[in-house]
Amino acid sequence: MGRTLVHSLRENAMRTPDAEAVVLGDRRATYRQLWDDVCAVALFLQERGLQPGDRVGLLLKNSPEYIAVYYGVLAAGGIAVGLNTLSKPRNLINWMWHSGASWLFSKAGHPGLGDLLAPFQGAVRVVLAGDPDESDITFPCYPWQALSPPAGAEPDISRLDKNQDAAIIYTSGTTGQPKGVTLTHGNLDANMCSIQQYLQIGATDRVLNVLPFYYSYGNSILHTHLAAGATLVLENNLLYPQNILTAIAKEQATGFSGVPSTFAILLSRTRMENHDLSSLRYVTQAGGAMAPAMIERLRKALPHAKLFIMYGQTEATARLAWLPPEMLDAKPGSIGIAIPGVRLELRDEKGRPVTTGKTGEIWATGENIMKGYWNAPELTSQVIQNGWLRTGDLAHCDEDGYFYIDGRRADMIKSGANRISPKEIEEVILELENVEEAVVIGVPDELMGQVIKAVVVPSPGARLDIKRIRAHCWKNLAMYKVPKFIEFATELPRTASGKVQRYLLAEQHS
Repeated sequence: MGRTLVHSLRENAMRTPDAEAVVLGDRRATYRQLWDDVCAVALFLQERGLQPGDRVGLLLKNSPEYIAVYYGVLAAGGIAVGLNTLSKPRNLINWMWHSGASWLFSKAGHPGLGDLLAPFQGAVRVVLAGDPDESDITFPCYPWQALSPPAGAEPDISRLDKNQDAAIIYTSGTTGQPKGVTLTHGNLDANMCSIQQYLQIGATDRVLNVLPFYYSYGNSILHTHLAAGATLVLENNLLYPQNILTAIAKEQATGFSGVPSTFAILLSRTRMENHDLSSLRYVTQAGGAMAPAMIERLRKALPHAKLFIMYGQTEATARLAWLPPEMLDAKPGSIGIAIPGVRLELRDEKGRPVTTGKTGEIWATGENIMKGYWNAPELTSQVIQNGWLRTGDLAHCDEDGYFYIDGRRADMIKSGANRISPKEIEEVILELENVEEAVVIGVPDELMGQVIKAVVVPSPGARLDIKRIRAHCWKNLAMYKVPKFIEFATELPRTASGKVQRYLLAEQHS
């Protein structure tokens, strides 16, 4: 059996029932109210025949309802399948078919919901949150109000086992065959405990969360804070970054998490100094490398908050490494050391350990490593070998055991005889004033195989000169690393988790 996230949530609801669990605008839910809703979902599903291991889709934005459904599915013995609310019906249909979900919880007014469900011809049962009249579904559905168990009734969670499948997360980089990362109750609990340990999250913490729960980073924020009895303050709109700062000040948030683009937006499109952000105890960054220049800007803007640079993968539930804030100056550019409970090694293409300072692929092992990809044993065997996860990320390690990412194996640019990491070039360009973001990719070239292209996003209202960018690159990079093409863009194509879709930039090159 063993402890699960569901057990942790129930314990908090019993111990501190009136403590604030979730805030969304004017809505506030206590731990007791949240647990009652979790029980309502779990009993509703069990009474209608949900069996252990059945999959349930969640097509909801971050909200108390999302949390109630997620934990309710787990409490009922099912598998929660978080779905990207920004995706088109064709992608959602693909994920629903692939996971074999027999239930779907959705916002009633979700665009294209009728198109999404049409191929299933009633084989998927649906629960709608919000006004059912806003739905374009033509067959009967359950309204949210149907989820109301008898007072005091609870699902039997004593049979939940740490080896049971608990969640499927479809990775943001999915193209072609879906990659459904299958996580067990044990995976989720192990990763939660590790993150809680180094962030020292407690019941008095209040995190302002802008990251979607259907991806691993946001999912980890959800679990770590609920397990600690802390408060989740939800903000779902990044279009108005000023609102985020206002909410941090108003709700006295002690924590904030983001991907590089989150901080780029806040630093360039707001005046952070005009807001009282003194309540922030910590800030975390993951979801891709953040340039040293941006790290320094963030530290200057929030000198009182500890900044945690983190690294991980969905296949590792969320997190693999962290850089202690006190080491930011001593180890610039490092992703840090393995989180508690995880071992990291660097190996060559034949799986042999590499020496200190040499580049190798990061291999990881620990209780947080996924069970595998859903219904894809061959795909799983390519990345899970003898209990170790092959991350596909290239890195080197210094004499103190700190890791430094050299590039993603798939992102490495092969130009002539050279193998070039985009990361180094991006960091040089980001040193320039008025550069908000920069992404470097390889584009086809008849002579060299690939040549370097940089896509640069200027700060709002700023004007940049290509000659100045190229001159700065010539001054700070080897000749073969200087971009042949430099283009400007108002924004970069991204997944909902904030990662840049490099392949789209490559396709746009003519």
